[in-house]
Amino acid sequence: MPPKILRIPAAILAAVAVYHQFLRPLHLHWGANKDEEERPMPGDEFVNDPYLTTTRAVSIKAPPGSIWPWLVQMGDRRGGLYSYDVLDRAFGILSGPSAGRILPEFQGLAAGDVIPLGKGPDWPVRILDAERAMVLEPVSGRVSWCFALYPEEDHTRLVSRVRIRIYTKVVLWILAPLVDACWFVMERRMLKGIRQRAEKPRK
Repeated sequence: MPPKILRIPAAILAAVAVYHQFLRPLHLHWGANKDEEERPMPGDEFVNDPYLTTTRAVSIKAPPGSIWPWLVQMGDRRGGLYSYDVLDRAFGILSGPSAGRILPEFQGLAAGDVIPLGKGPDWPVRILDAERAMVLEPVSGRVSWCFALYPEEDHTRLVSRVRIRIYTKVVLWILAPLVDACWFVMERRMLKGIRQRAEKPRK
């Protein structure tokens, strides 16, 4: 039996290993199918040899043209992030609630602009391919985030991919249960929030 001083660290590492084995795959690829996980996406080239990649997706019963306006108006004092507003506001990321309607004044986003946030760095827009893909680069060469729309017969797939090369693989491995869980919960709510808004009939 290991000395008492080593039992707690050993238990923590064991719990982290269990998380990686059973829960992390579900968190990293929630909603995405195998083809979506493996398919190259716009912006992949901005982060070479990432330490971590997530691919998450939802099906939306609407054409790309009904989803795109919600993406380009994201940001603080714009459309919001469509996630858990109470948490985004508590951490100072947003200063108000996410919009429940399309805001014409924020539809002119272009590559080179930024998605503004209340606290923390803004998200530069690197690629904007109308009704197809929006790629953000929160940390140059280190973090990229792509939102891509793939129309199918009676719905559109909204696929989100994040590629990360910050800290080290070991640090990300150890912190995964905490970082992944928070990130997963917020992004899943964002994707569902976009779906809810895009599927709602316009008045």
